[in-house]
Amino acid sequence: MKRLVRSRTHKMIAGVCGGLAEYFDMDPTVVRVIYIIVSILSAAFPGLLIYLMLVFVIPSE
Repeated sequence: MKRLVRSRTHKMIAGVCGGLAEYFDMDPTVVRVIYIIVSILSAAFPGLLIYLMLVFVIPSE
């Protein structure tokens, strides 16, 4: 059974994007690029706030 956890191996800041990439069987770089594009294109730029919330919600590996 798969669990969503923050990655220790594919970690740049806190491992959130790396953990999402491992969960969805994707390349971590692709997940990071998608995250940055979505954050920039959103009107209120909530990307940083969402990332910080995920750091506390998603457990570490």
